Amino acid sequence: MVPAEAEAEILAELRRLRARVPQLSGALAGSSDGLVLAQDSAATEVEAVAALTAAALGVAQRLSDSTGQGGFRELLVRGEHGYVATYAAGDAAVLTLIAEPRVNVGRLHLEARRSSLRIAELIDHTLGRRGPGPALPPSPSA
Repeated sequence: MVPAEAEAEILAELRRLRARVPQLSGALAGSSDGLVLAQDSAATEVEAVAALTAAALGVAQRLSDSTGQGGFRELLVRGEHGYVATYAAGDAAVLTLIAEPRVNVGRLHLEARRSSLRIAELIDHTLGRRGPGPALPPSPSA
């Protein structure tokens, strides 16, 4: 879906995010239909996670719409051993993060929202789209 240059930039953003939130054990950028765009994770089942994210995204979008809350922005799942968080990255992609149970959820949201905006910008630029606002500056290195 994205050229190698954009994939490298997305991967660099995922790595910066993991440096800013050390309790992340994995980060995945995927298309909204379940394809892996870039990943920074030791997990071997990233394709399965991307596909499950797409399924959860569909349910979350329907739930948000049917309750009058507007378009999908984020989804947080808390399990016994940590968190799975998914953030909209524009209309075409999502950012999914795996976090340890000791993560500061407020920090997770803050940093993930910044990264999801950067990923959306990278994808929109690759697809030749223009966003409604000014371009974001490059994400600072950790």
